[in-house]
Amino acid sequence: KDVIGKMLREKHLEFHPLFRAPLHVFISRNNPLAGRKSVSMKDLESLPCLTYEQGDQNSFYFSEEILSTLNHEKSIKVTDKGTIIDLMTGTDGYTISSGICPSYLRGDDIISIPLDVEEIIRIGVITHKDYRPTALGQMYLDVLHRVVGDMQSE
Repeated sequence: KDVIGKMLREKHLEFHPLFRAPLHVFISRNNPLAGRKSVSMKDLESLPCLTYEQGDQNSFYFSEEILSTLNHEKSIKVTDKGTIIDLMTGTDGYTISSGICPSYLRGDDIISIPLDVEEIIRIGVITHKDYRPTALGQMYLDVLHRVVGDMQSE
């Protein structure tokens, strides 16, 4: 948060929150943890953690993975988000996320279960500090807010 906040200030950018979400794990419907109402980090210890890496310029500070500072007994890094879905359905692997992912992107074989941790993810839009949306830009932001609301109620 501190590193990203500093970079935003230096670049005259602002973060506009859309929502806060408790952490979830995405797993296959066939995963041994699939029937639980929630899972702990201890429950995940023996399962492979699937993470997405954006390549050589990826920075620890900008990791897309939540709780990226934790060590995992088993870890699989991929550079393609579709591969994470394939690995989740073919293994007992998991990935940690906001829990918000429309079914048309993840399919019916992947489910989301709350993760018992204190951390919260903040999701939002970053704009230049002087940005004033055009009519089309405002329409986009309105649709984005509506889609986020729909996904949260899914």
